[in-house]
Amino acid sequence: MTVNHGFHATMTARPGKADELIELLLDAPSLPHPDCVVFLVGRSAGNPDVVHVTEGWTSPEAHAAFFGTEQAQALVAALAPLLLGESQYVDEVPVGGKAAF
Repeated sequence: MTVNHGFHATMTARPGKADELIELLLDAPSLPHPDCVVFLVGRSAGNPDVVHVTEGWTSPEAHAAFFGTEQAQALVAALAPLLLGESQYVDEVPVGGKAAF
């Protein structure tokens, strides 16, 4: 499946909330979604409250349709109180690589 749309998000958790933030992200409803081709969650080595997410989708339309669902809106609402300030988003289209866990 080809990735045609994606982004990289950087979120800063409120002190002591990063583990909860990561847990919610790793249980995200987009993970089993067939149009979500890449979904990686990482943590800054220098600041454990900083969390990074990289997503790749088959199309901008698939991404927008998913984020219009009740499941996605519930996730966004659950994440909001865990965050310190606004998340930063950068457009990104993953083109390849490797992820093994």
